[in-house]
Parts: sequence; structure tokens; C-alpha cells
Amino acid sequence: MEKVRWGVLSTAGIAQTQVIPAILRSDYAELIGIASRGEKARDVAEVFSIPYYYESYGDLLRNQEIDAVYIPLPNHIHKEWAIEAAKCGKHILIEKPIALTSEETEEIIDVCDSNNVKFMEAFMYQFHPQHKQVKEIIASGEIGEVKFLRACFSFLLEDRKENIRMNKEMGGGSIYDIGSYCIHAIRNITGSEPVQVEAFAELDPESGIDLSSIVYMKMENGVSCVFDCSFDMCFRQEYEIIGSKGRITVPGAYRPDVIGNEGVILIQSEQGQRTEIVDGDQYKLQIDHFSQAIKEDFQPVYTAENTLKNMRVIDACYKSIENRRAIGV
Repeated sequence: MEKVRWGVLSTAGIAQTQVIPAILRSDYAELIGIASRGEKARDVAEVFSIPYYYESYGDLLRNQEIDAVYIPLPNHIHKEWAIEAAKCGKHILIEKPIALTSEETEEIIDVCDSNNVKFMEAFMYQFHPQHKQVKEIIASGEIGEVKFLRACFSFLLEDRKENIRMNKEMGGGSIYDIGSYCIHAIRNITGSEPVQVEAFAELDPESGIDLSSIVYMKMENGVSCVFDCSFDMCFRQEYEIIGSKGRITVPGAYRPDVIGNEGVILIQSEQGQRTEIVDGDQYKLQIDHFSQAIKEDFQPVYTAENTLKNMRVIDACYKSIENRRAIGV
């Protein structure tokens, strides 16, 4: 089968450590180009045996052999290069958050639609099969009616002086960086949308970004939810669903790849306690899915509408922090 030919805009760490290797593992994709601002693309191309390398993002986008691009650039230039890629007819896999606001997201969606290209925000975690298994356990009624969901994602950010996560103008902040996963997970697992959020943040006195945030969410279906995210805490990456008859805990919710791709699901109910193990290569599954969507011309499972809804919740969180009150979504 003819594979989708990929290019990568940036030599970012996430590209080199996770996504480029996933493209190389994929049965549906091949990597033929990489670009950076400067000479680094050549070095990365040599490491991964990539045929084309460029010192300009635009030069890569003008390569007619490339079908799709992966964009792991800093958050504040996501919109600029997603729009340029769409105008060049490239399908787009773009790192989260897709943009800085829902208005920017709508601009990207409009340009992609008008140029007939597919795009998907790279929430790779959702492709791990452990989450489908969790939803099936909930649907079985084993833990009763879902009453509460708690999610968290944190790590200790060590070198802060040069890290773009600490730069407000570049889209830094814990909600943008890791809280976005918690929002996505809450929406995904509950199958509902928040109608109101109230966010509390510890702001960095120098940069103004949210170092840590706690967010309460009221969902349309009546389930209460809360998440916390932080650059000041130890590594945590889990969600927990509390039902009327039991609970489910997923301790490796977003990065099971750091524990050998193993998804662990802990279930406690009236029948006792048990553990289910679900394996899955989430980065490869993401590349496979998007490449198949391009080749077979179907809508990616994570749609533009879903992406926009997630971004609107992020908007509401930051508005709540700024205004110090609950905000409707």
C-alpha cells in the first residue's frame, strides 16, 4: 500500500523522541522531510535517514512530494504555520494546544476547510485503547452512576530560564501545556461538555504564566469534575471516576509510553478489586489513524468541532483566572 509522505516543521524534542520514531514505526506513513530555522534539520535528517532537510519551513511546505506535516512549533506560531501548510495543500497534525484562543482555532479550521485539507490536534493519549476500555466498564454499570471525575497532570519543571513553557507571549502556562489533557479526558470520559468552569491559579510573579491551576467544572450531564495541573509538583498523570457503586482509577492516563505503553486500569466495586492491563502504542496509533484518514478520505476521529470545544474550555479557564470568578463556557 502506498504510504502517506510526511514532513516535520521543527526539530523539537517531542518530534525527535516520540513522533518521528512513531512515523518510522507506522505501516501507513513514511518520513521524507524535516525543516528548522537554522542548520539543525540536517543533523536530525542524518540521524533518522530523512531524504529532504530545509533551513526554512516554507521550503518544506513547497515540496510537492510531501502529503502531510506534523507541527510541534511553539504555541504562539501554531496558527501562522498551520494556515501556511493548509494553503500549500498539506494535511496537518498539530501539537496541542492547536492555538492560543478559540478565535485562532476557528481561523485554522476555516482555512483548512477552504483548502480541502484534513487536520487533527495531536492529543495522542486518546488513541491508547485503555480509555475505550474504561468507557466500556462504565457502560456496563459496574461502578454504578458516574458522580464525580478527578484528573491531574503535573511535573517539576526544572530549567525555567529558557523554557518556552514559562513565556506567556509564546503560549506558556500549565493549563495550555498539560491541563489541556485533563480537559480533554474529562470531556471524553463523561461524554459531556462543561457549562461552567471556575479556575484558581498560582501565577509566576515574573512571567505571569500559571505555574499551577485547579479547575472546577460543571458538566451538562450533571457530573461534577475537577482537575489540577502544575509545573511545581512531582510527575502525576491520572484520572479517577467515582460512581455510586465503585470507582475506576487510571494512573498512567496520558503518558503510558513512559511505562512501556502499558495502560493500567484499577477497578474497585461491589464485586471487589481487580486490575486490567491494556497495551497500546499511542503515538504510532495516532500516526496510523491520521494517515489512514488521508489515504481513505474519512474524517479523523478527533474532529474540528471537538477541537474547538476543547479550546473554548481553555479560554474559559484563563478568563476565570483573570476575572476571579466562575465563567460560562
